[in-house]
Amino acid sequence: MSDGRMLFERERKDMANIVRLIFTRKLTNVAGGNFSFLAKKEGKQYIIMTPTMMSEAYLGDLSAAQVLVVDLETREVVSGVGNLTREINMHQACYQANPKIKAVLHAHAPNAMFWATSGLPMPNLTEATQKVGPVPVMSFAPNCSEELADITSSYIKENNLPVPHMLLLDSHGVLINATGDTGMTAIHKALAILDTVEWNAEIAYKQTIFQALGIMDNYHSKGDDIADLDDLKANQAIYNKAEIAAGGD
Repeated sequence: MSDGRMLFERERKDMANIVRLIFTRKLTNVAGGNFSFLAKKEGKQYIIMTPTMMSEAYLGDLSAAQVLVVDLETREVVSGVGNLTREINMHQACYQANPKIKAVLHAHAPNAMFWATSGLPMPNLTEATQKVGPVPVMSFAPNCSEELADITSSYIKENNLPVPHMLLLDSHGVLINATGDTGMTAIHKALAILDTVEWNAEIAYKQTIFQALGIMDNYHSKGDDIADLDDLKANQAIYNKAEIAAGGD
């Protein structure tokens, strides 16, 4: 507390609102999910992060006081009444992998989870999700493990991934890393990506079915046929590489 105010009060209230929205929109489930973004005070970096059991115990209904303020380097909880999730491994690794990353969002959105359990990269077909680019599946590692953190951070660094991007965690969910002028701006960008890519996940699934039924011959995006089922089976990244139109976000 400072002058009777909670540390990073505005940021923690915003995070609590985002948690409720994601849970209400069924973009994660009671099996988990965890969100964080960076905030700075007096030159020091902190992680504003959801506590463990956010979904199972609290059903996504958090107070600002339950949202944690975590030292980015030491993982010390400096404020908040909740406990730190073990998924801090992956969040911290993402922030260290690319300094442009200012928000990390892991969720269990149902249609995206389908692609995460298929072992196949999600075809990225909609105009709203084009900037996200390819959506690959990571090698499997147990949730909350240092191995999972290493796999995701190594992939980000080795492929020099632009930010924002989205990765599928095999059998575990989605991971979205976003940037912005501030951490709060970045977490709102990550939320927008989660919502729009979840729509894309269902569309990609249905286009796959239509091809299997012989109704379509290719994946179709923005007026072009960009790939087919053989490309998907070969684990090729399927997304529209055409120039992104000016305007919009």
